[in-house]
Amino acid sequence: MLQESGRDGFSSRLGFVLAAAGSAVGLGNLWRFPYLAEQYGGGIFLLVYVILAVVFGFTLLLTELSLGRRTGKSCIDVFGDLSEKHRAIGWIAALVPVIIVPYYCVIGGWVSKYMFESAAGDLDLTAQTGFFSDFVGFGLGGILGNPMTWFLFFSLVTVFFVFIGVDKGIEKMSKILMPVLFLLIIAITCYVLVLPGSAEGALKYIIPDFSRLSPSTFLGAVGQLFYSMSIAMGILITYGSYMRKDVDISKSARRISFIDTSVAFLAGLMIVPAVYAFSDSGISSGPSLMFVTLPKVFDVMPAGELVAAMFFVLVFFAALTSAVSLAEAVVSIIKDKTGCSRRKSAVITGIIIIALGTLSCCGYGPLEGIQFAGMAFLDMFDFVSNSLLMPVVAILTCLFVGFVLKPSFVIEEVESSGKFGFGKIYGILVKWICPAFLFFILLAGLLSFFGVYSI
Repeated sequence: MLQESGRDGFSSRLGFVLAAAGSAVGLGNLWRFPYLAEQYGGGIFLLVYVILAVVFGFTLLLTELSLGRRTGKSCIDVFGDLSEKHRAIGWIAALVPVIIVPYYCVIGGWVSKYMFESAAGDLDLTAQTGFFSDFVGFGLGGILGNPMTWFLFFSLVTVFFVFIGVDKGIEKMSKILMPVLFLLIIAITCYVLVLPGSAEGALKYIIPDFSRLSPSTFLGAVGQLFYSMSIAMGILITYGSYMRKDVDISKSARRISFIDTSVAFLAGLMIVPAVYAFSDSGISSGPSLMFVTLPKVFDVMPAGELVAAMFFVLVFFAALTSAVSLAEAVVSIIKDKTGCSRRKSAVITGIIIIALGTLSCCGYGPLEGIQFAGMAFLDMFDFVSNSLLMPVVAILTCLFVGFVLKPSFVIEEVESSGKFGFGKIYGILVKWICPAFLFFILLAGLLSFFGVYSI
């Protein structure tokens, strides 16, 4: 279905909500959230995260969707058309998905490899010490052992769904994959919770320990929320521009926030108890959790091969929905700025993904000698996008809406399709509270980079 402007659009309210939720639900939920929850106090981290999701995350999500729908434009033109001297905000926002989607597809390729090996019954192979480092370092040999093979596979699948359009591609994919994702995560979580020894991890994860509440808990929760909900990536503005005028923005934003938070919660409830039950090594951050620790856990778990296969299928689906939304943001920008068709824009996006993604993919292998402040290409791209550009974009967006457009601009758009119960509070949040939180995230990222402070 097309908007009156001829712009692509979602054909239904459900399709929009599931597609936007699919954008939010990704590796941040299934990979990053469980480790952060354990690191920052389990139950107390959950409590802080939920409060911030209801207040902080919802406000930014609502803001970006409203900007997109009211203007019907991608992130660059949203800011430029509303205020020419603030067009630079849109260009900075446009850089975020361009930087993220290539290395996200690299990680999606890693997930694809593990999904294949698990489904093939080779769980014991992935559980071997050194398998992951050998794989990403191009040390396994053969086509199926080459990370470039899996990176290209995941990239092509991503571009295919963007290539065929919003309602035929992204919307239909989300309507199928999001329910499947929920069923898989619920099934695995139920299985894990009845395993001997899982109760300790579950209690640690759920029950708040207020003695562990600290500034780091808030900073960690805000950073995760920022990463998880696709804020300041141009995605929500793009999806908002495809949104029908009769769709209740406030209700849709609440549903998206609920789905994203629910998946993050269930991911922690699935992974933390499993690791406590079957691993003496504790929980580690980043690749070592999903690609090193968990395969070892699955390898000693009853019916571990089946659970591992289900788990990596789940992660693959989650990564794919997020990668597609990132790629769609890039396609939308290219279409709006060049006038190219969707298909040509999708091809250009694919070229960008493969070009930049190859650097990230080879950064732990043939190009490992090239470092940026001690970071490989993938780590460098991740730092620039998540720790620098995204907080900057979110801060500038809040200030732009709060002091240039005024909060009434968003409030009017929200109320045009439904009720908005906290308009006055919204103004305070978008002008003062949200920018303050985001500033601390930006500051924490910079201090962490220079070794002064780490959250």
